[in-house]
Amino acid sequence: MKEFKFDVEAIRSQFPACRLKVDGEPIAYLDGPGGTQVPQRVLDAITGYLINDNANEGGFFGASYRTDEVENRAFAAAADFLGCSPQEVGFSNASTQHSYNFSVNIAKTMAPGDEVIITEIDHQCNSQPWRRLGELGFVVKTVRLDPETKQLDFDDYLAKLSDRTKVVAINWAANAIGTITDVKRYIDKAHEVGAVTVVDAVHYAAHKPMDVKAIGTDVLLCSPYKWFGPHMGLIYMDEKLLADLSFNNAGAEDIAEGSRKFHMGTPQYEQMSGMIEAIEFIASIGEEYAGFFEEELQGLSGRRRNVVAGMLAIDEYEAPLGDKLRRELRQIPGVTLYGPADGEPRTPTVAFTMDGHAPDEVTKVLGDRGINAWHGDFYAIYTVEALGLTESGGLIRLGLAPYCTEYDIDRTIETLREIAGA
Repeated sequence: MKEFKFDVEAIRSQFPACRLKVDGEPIAYLDGPGGTQVPQRVLDAITGYLINDNANEGGFFGASYRTDEVENRAFAAAADFLGCSPQEVGFSNASTQHSYNFSVNIAKTMAPGDEVIITEIDHQCNSQPWRRLGELGFVVKTVRLDPETKQLDFDDYLAKLSDRTKVVAINWAANAIGTITDVKRYIDKAHEVGAVTVVDAVHYAAHKPMDVKAIGTDVLLCSPYKWFGPHMGLIYMDEKLLADLSFNNAGAEDIAEGSRKFHMGTPQYEQMSGMIEAIEFIASIGEEYAGFFEEELQGLSGRRRNVVAGMLAIDEYEAPLGDKLRRELRQIPGVTLYGPADGEPRTPTVAFTMDGHAPDEVTKVLGDRGINAWHGDFYAIYTVEALGLTESGGLIRLGLAPYCTEYDIDRTIETLREIAGA
């Protein structure tokens, strides 16, 4: 591949938040794993809908016609983002809502004693709804996180998989420590015993291209606010499973067909407008950088091709920044990094602790200097527990997005050195 050069300033110019400063310094948005900033086009789409097209669907007047079109466009855009058909996607307020809704409805097909598998590396979104099923007589098993490798223990998974397993809920990328799991390996084994698979891709979707058909999952969850869009949830469900399940929703079952089964009443049309533009933003990056990824893009066309190229370009830019951040952190006395070993698949999310400094103390100092960072467990409660960090306040987490710069990293490292007294 020819030398890759990413125009980060061109990206930053599209984000109004990147013009904000604290004490004369541009804000360093290293809080991306908790939600990214949004480009102007997303803001324009949301406000434009509310000004010009704000009506319910199904009416015989202009704004309602345009609302129908927004919904159709949202299904098509989400399908291009995920690599599926528009009939296999749906929307809600959050991925957690989708997770609970799906767990409640699939439980109707299960019997007491049936088993569900979750993992220690998951966000509560993809574990707590299934834990609740234990209260109904189902058996919930948890795959352990190896505290040394920061990877899921595949042998432990195989030991817990059985003919009674009905659901396997697994994480594609860990929002707390950046570990990427080979989910297809787990999905294939789950399907051998007839289990339905649910993949939490909330963190993964912000950094890597996805193809739900390639990994073969039955269900996948992600959230547009993690990849430049508004707060909402996006779900994929394989069309056969979708046809077989009945859902509790506000509409009559006979009219809630296909992806409309997901909706608890009418969707958030203004949010869907913003999500469309978030995907178009990613596609615009891909259109510019597709020439660097000809091999990976073979067989793809249209917006789907540009979306994949856009995510590849984002990953190509973010990965070296993540390498630099981890390399510099290792030079600071008292810093301990938590994540997969170098060379293992990962996202550019970096988690660490500092001897003698509580995580909230560190992020407070960073925040006062306009460096946005997170501390705690990030709703990955059992990950932090498996690492033995619950009582000490959890982790400090820095995450990268395509609007982050080397200067952001340099300023962060300088501040952390001061905290450490180095």
